Amino acid sequence: MFVSSYFKKLNFIIMNKTDLFSDNLQEIARICKVLSHPARLAIIKYLSDCKTCISGDISDHLPLSRSTVSQHLSELKEIGLILGTIDGLKINYCLDNERLKYYKGLLENFLSKVSDNQFKCN
Repeated sequence: MFVSSYFKKLNFIIMNKTDLFSDNLQEIARICKVLSHPARLAIIKYLSDCKTCISGDISDHLPLSRSTVSQHLSELKEIGLILGTIDGLKINYCLDNERLKYYKGLLENFLSKVSDNQFKCN
């Protein structure tokens, strides 16, 4: 009995606080975190405006250094918003339309459920 309660307490201590929330909320939070930086939004907008994969240096089109753009691209690639394929010495970047639609649906679903509640503030 003591061993069981000890491991329950130990598991609670080790557990990350985000683990206390549903997978859906954790995924929405990850999306929002990545989208919370204006440089990442600018990169997404730039790639969207291009309407094709680009193989040039994105920093030529944004007021950011190459290393900064690279860091932000890495964040966007990590959650799958951007695809990057290597072509010789260049990397071709484009938006993943399927992932964009998926994330849009998640956010719309969450926000519609929250906004549909009728609430009053005193």
